[in-house]
Amino acid sequence: MNRVPSKQRNSNIRRDRDVRALSRLALLLCCGLVLAGGFVFAAQQYFTAIQYGYKSESLRREREKLLEEQQHLMLKKEQAFAPARLESEARGLGLKPLLASQVGTQKAGRSQIPIAPALINPSASFQR
Repeated sequence: MNRVPSKQRNSNIRRDRDVRALSRLALLLCCGLVLAGGFVFAAQQYFTAIQYGYKSESLRREREKLLEEQQHLMLKKEQAFAPARLESEARGLGLKPLLASQVGTQKAGRSQIPIAPALINPSASFQR
């Protein structure tokens, strides 16, 4: 059954554009772009935070390694300057321990340091 007779001529129908629908689509597109941009920004921040975490962990490991090396070097330094080791090294070089007869004392009454004339008579250095 045909509802439209075949010999009837149909004219082209023109629709009016719905400006409100077009503005709603533009608004929806803008909101979608903002939302997608927000997700991209959040993902970038997340991956940057993970990268900083890895760098921080590697720096922490390097710091621990350097602290261990510093402790090792301090121990070697203390061992190198130990009195027993210094004494054995000195004997190896041909040095002998200090004897009590080699140590001289200075008497309190006599001073071997010469006193400058300016200290005895301060005006002596300013005479013309």
